[in-house]
Amino acid sequence: MKSLESYSSKVTFFYIPQIVQCLRYDNNGYVERFILDSGMINSYFAHQIIWNMKANKFKDENLVEIDPVLGPKLYSITDLIEKSFDSEALEFYRKEFSFFTEVTGISGTLKDYIKFSKPEKKQIIDREMAKIKVLPGVYLPSNSDGTVVDIERKSGKPLQSHAKAPFMATFKIEKKGIDGKPMTKLQSAIFKVGDDCRQDVLALQLINCCKNIWLEIGLDVYVFPYRVTATDGGCGVIDVLPNSISRDMLGREAVNGLYEWFVSKFGSENSTTFETARLNFIKSLAGYSVISYLLQFKDRHNGNIMYDDFGHILHIDFGFIFDIVPGGVKFEAVPFKLTKEMIRVLGGSKDSLGFKLFERLTIKAFLALRKHYKFLENTIEPMLDSNLPCFKGKTIKNLQNRMALESTEAEAAHFMRNKIARSYESTFTKGYDEFQRLTNGIPY
Repeated sequence: MKSLESYSSKVTFFYIPQIVQCLRYDNNGYVERFILDSGMINSYFAHQIIWNMKANKFKDENLVEIDPVLGPKLYSITDLIEKSFDSEALEFYRKEFSFFTEVTGISGTLKDYIKFSKPEKKQIIDREMAKIKVLPGVYLPSNSDGTVVDIERKSGKPLQSHAKAPFMATFKIEKKGIDGKPMTKLQSAIFKVGDDCRQDVLALQLINCCKNIWLEIGLDVYVFPYRVTATDGGCGVIDVLPNSISRDMLGREAVNGLYEWFVSKFGSENSTTFETARLNFIKSLAGYSVISYLLQFKDRHNGNIMYDDFGHILHIDFGFIFDIVPGGVKFEAVPFKLTKEMIRVLGGSKDSLGFKLFERLTIKAFLALRKHYKFLENTIEPMLDSNLPCFKGKTIKNLQNRMALESTEAEAAHFMRNKIARSYESTFTKGYDEFQRLTNGIPY
């Protein structure tokens, strides 16, 4: 805790999930004191820590059983933080939490209309959105660096879910620009009730760790760790990826394949715009391939794979990582998803320059993370007792094995080259896409 106190609030914000979990072992009260002191100095930190503590109250996925170790501490610390606020901080706190509860509550209201048609649910969202008053200074939990100045009242959109009622809405956010002058932008976010977002928070935190490692050594690979904030038991807000579309939606828009989409969007294969987009695709495919293998991202159907306006591939929805797979069935037995249409964009074969660059970047990215393995382990370890479903046993040992830590660097490079070969046009990937088509209506 002394070490953490020496860093800026930007660093401590990043580690809020770990700080909250460390309360489990806080026999001397050091973590509690750090939380209270930091909350008095920075209201935004206090808000984020309270949201995270609310999200960790329960032991079970049904949000019935209070965590016997953490639960009582979280209630008492939340109470102490609230009592420590001065009048200005208390007003800000009440204003912010009231605003966000109103917005999130729309998802709860929608649950009573789960079997209604999309247009009917859209009307309900519009009705509830019209009631919300935007007070000065409020912000989205996932965007604490900007304030909400307005809501696009007709932007509400119900999202597909069998049992829950997530919805998407768009907000006008004001932030300080690089020159210090205020600038406004639109930010869409997804709100969920009855859906645990804490695993997504952890996955994106680890993606951010990998990104920082690669940035530090100057390795030019690309990932986009968008923002997710767990705000209560089974509640959360998720930033929508800007300027992007899922592979499934591309298919529904009658695009025959990924290569055809690249050509229609970026021009012919010989054009500079196509080459730039292909290079962006290669850099992002390398980054996400390594992370998908190490963190064991599953449920990689085409609704969870996105492409942006620059050609990057992006991954979303991390409900199945580390030790768990959808339905307990190991359809996705390959290290990561590498399909025939992805190979075509890379150049069409293992001998193409694009594929060779992808292979080289993937191996370099893997070797870089091996050198910083302890950083990743130290981020994961405090979360092992968090009751997250992704931790089922030998999580750390299995991660060490995937890192090939006992191997030399040359052996590790060969190890990763073999993983790429296994993923190349795997029949398992094709089988899982077919399974999603039949069971969840995700045809593309």
